[in-house]
Amino acid sequence: VEEVDAIIDKMGGTVMAEIHGYIDCCIRLSGNPDLTLSFINPRLCDDVSFHPCVRFKKWEAERVLSFVPPDGNFTLMSYHVASNNIVAIPIYVKHNIIFREGTGGKMDLTVGPRTTMGKTVENVVLEITMPKSVLNCTLTVTQGRASFDSVTRVLLWDIGKIDPTKLPGCKGSIALQSGATIPSSNPVINVRFCVNQLAASGLKVNRL
Repeated sequence: VEEVDAIIDKMGGTVMAEIHGYIDCCIRLSGNPDLTLSFINPRLCDDVSFHPCVRFKKWEAERVLSFVPPDGNFTLMSYHVASNNIVAIPIYVKHNIIFREGTGGKMDLTVGPRTTMGKTVENVVLEITMPKSVLNCTLTVTQGRASFDSVTRVLLWDIGKIDPTKLPGCKGSIALQSGATIPSSNPVINVRFCVNQLAASGLKVNRL
C-alpha cells in the first residue's frame, strides 16, 4: 500500500512529492516456513523499517527480505520514497478561478487521470477553502456532488470514480461580500483519491 503526498503548482508541475509505503501480510502457513522476498528495484526504498521477524543483516547485504513470518496479519515492512526520485502523480486538476471587483467571480474545474497504467482512479474528492470574502458558490457538476459551506468557506466536490472517456467538470459563479477587496491569490485545492493495484513508486516484487 502506497500513500502519495504531493504539492502541484498551477501549471501542473510537481513542487514536492513523497511516497510512504508499507507491505501488509496475511500469513496462513503451517509449520515455520523460512521465506525470502526479493524486489526488482529495491534501491528505491529509503528510511526502511521492518517487523522483528525480518533478518536485517540480510537486507543490508543483499537487499532481500528474509524472515520466518508470524501467523495472521502484520506489517512486514514500511518505507519512504523521497522527492529526489521522480514520482508520477496519477491525477491532474485543470482549474481556472477568477475573482472580479464588484461582480464576484467564476470558476471552472476539470479532473482527469494521468499515468495510471490502465487502472481506475476512485474515491476522488476535491476540497477548496475559499477566501473569507466569498459568500457563496453556485455550482453545476457533470459528475458527483458539490457543496459549499458558507460558515467554513469550504467547497467540497465528491466525484467518486473517474471515467476517462467523460472527464468530470465543475463550473460555477462566486458571490463576494460587497465592498470586499479582491482575493489576491488562487485558493489551495486539496485532492484525495485512490487507485487500486497501482504502486506509484514503481516498486515491484521479483519473487517470493
